[in-house]
Amino acid sequence: MSTTHHGDDVDRSKEWEALRRAHLRPRGERPASTARGVHHFALLSSSVERTIEFYQGILEFPLTELFENRDYQGSTHFFFDIGNGNLLAFFDFPGLGLHPYAEVLGGFHHLAISVTPEQQARLREKLEAAGIAIDFEDRTSIYFKGPDGERLELLADPLGEMYGATVS
Repeated sequence: MSTTHHGDDVDRSKEWEALRRAHLRPRGERPASTARGVHHFALLSSSVERTIEFYQGILEFPLTELFENRDYQGSTHFFFDIGNGNLLAFFDFPGLGLHPYAEVLGGFHHLAISVTPEQQARLREKLEAAGIAIDFEDRTSIYFKGPDGERLELLADPLGEMYGATVS
């Protein structure tokens, strides 16, 4: 039985090669980035307690701070350590009537977080024990949903690599 996937009939290799030729420079020829790194990546939370239980309790990302959001009275702004000085932040906006997570064009697709293969295996067991389904798996990646439907990936590749290729 033959399995087809979305995009099987599309070949964009010539377009991608043209983009590489026009824009991609060898590592030694690239200018330094103006950025120092990701300070924090912010998502929305419908329940502070549930979000903490998931990210700190299951995924083992330590909660590092929690305070009132400066832009919205009564809103919580809280942070988790995701390694190497990078933070994952959340806001709740009580009374604002936010809609559930939806993947939309121009919006958030997923957040990929690098872990060791051993950590990935252990965290996968914790996810499954908590009843959280693995939605998709490919090589060194597992995808699943967070407590508000946000798509997450645990990638068992080192930072700056993907599937054995350098991407940084």
